Amino acid sequence: MAAADKANIIEQRVIQLCGEFKQGITYQIIQNDMPELKLSEIVTVINRLLANSRIDMLKKNEDELVFKLRDPGSLHRIKGAEPEEQVVYKIIEECGTQGIWAREIRAKSNLHLNTVEKVLRKLESKKLIKSFNSVAAPKKKTYLLYNLEPDRSLTGGAWYSDQHFDSEFVDILNQQCWRFLEQRTVRARQVAGGPIAVRNASYVASKEVLKHITELGITKVELSMEDIETILETLVFDGKVERSLATEGAQGVRLYRAVTSFLPTPSLMTVPCGVCPLINECDDVGNVTPVKCRYMKEWLEW
Repeated sequence: MAAADKANIIEQRVIQLCGEFKQGITYQIIQNDMPELKLSEIVTVINRLLANSRIDMLKKNEDELVFKLRDPGSLHRIKGAEPEEQVVYKIIEECGTQGIWAREIRAKSNLHLNTVEKVLRKLESKKLIKSFNSVAAPKKKTYLLYNLEPDRSLTGGAWYSDQHFDSEFVDILNQQCWRFLEQRTVRARQVAGGPIAVRNASYVASKEVLKHITELGITKVELSMEDIETILETLVFDGKVERSLATEGAQGVRLYRAVTSFLPTPSLMTVPCGVCPLINECDDVGNVTPVKCRYMKEWLEW
């Protein structure tokens, strides 16, 4: 077999592997699939695919590279673009769902800021990229590829509406989750078998709570399991709910039950930071800060 034919066969197989492994493939995956190949042959084919823009190379960690199939639609649309557009598009593409600011693009591309802004407008008009305002920096536009959704850390997730924390929505979810758990506790008292059976019957898996909230139709936002568990955890810290862990297959399942507190909650336990779903985004700048927090103000006055 000619060397060129062999290289083409390897190239096609690498493309197939990229299609099978949506999260990307490594040199090890290629070697496991084609153990007869030398590493130098694989490197040659990978470099050829990179040069032809068939795949992208990403760094998984300090010691491992990952190769992913490039979206053929995006590749087709960017072909024939001006060099500046190619450069800016590539920089935005590399940032993925985290997005990037115009000044950061300027620093990475060495283009004049006016040129960068002009290119960004052209790429937006072609629907290759889009812009949005993050909750951390609402006055700055963040750019990412048109077909991607920004990371939850930038949008604030389900708790934000138009870059503002929706406290009313969070309160409604708290109330509805608590009511559902309380109703389950009431029904569990009818179970025969003694206190232990009643206690076990009062527990509800977080996925059941999510299903209930979804069926209520009180939100147009698609909530995730993480969102619901965040709300349930605030109820745990409030002393209204008890959490347990059960095993289901190889994974643990969080279970929750409504409880009645016979002792007043200690003052320190009422600090709003301990139950705030945005504690990881809280900083000394931006919209999510202790200075602007109405709950912190109310707690201090109390």
